[in-house]
Amino acid sequence: MGKKDAKAGAADKKGKGKEKEKAGDSSGKGKGGQKDQQLKGAQEINVRHVLCEKFSKKEEALEKIRNGAKFDDVAREYSEDKARSGGSLGWQSRVKLEPAFASVAFELEPSTTGNPKLGEAKTAHGYHIIMVEGRR
Repeated sequence: MGKKDAKAGAADKKGKGKEKEKAGDSSGKGKGGQKDQQLKGAQEINVRHVLCEKFSKKEEALEKIRNGAKFDDVAREYSEDKARSGGSLGWQSRVKLEPAFASVAFELEPSTTGNPKLGEAKTAHGYHIIMVEGRR
């Protein structure tokens, strides 16, 4: 799936998701702020996700996270892949990830499972809620 699918998934979001749409914009047309410069150098990210086949289930999981549930706990409960490690995919390079997922994930700032900075993407596998724990 390509950039159009990621943008189509973003268009499905209600008004609240506008900040997250920007996180997924890989056009490079940022405002040139300090955040853009800090995030450019990463070759790999330590990434977690919640994968849901249905949009409604992804929205339910997202609501739990926004209401204070820890990301890894929600991943264990909602993710439809092998989320034994709280949705952890470990250290991944851009080329190992699907383009729509990578374009969102590599724009996210590192955060913790207790206070995650989230991104969303749609791939052939389903709907993803994404957080990054580290960059190198």
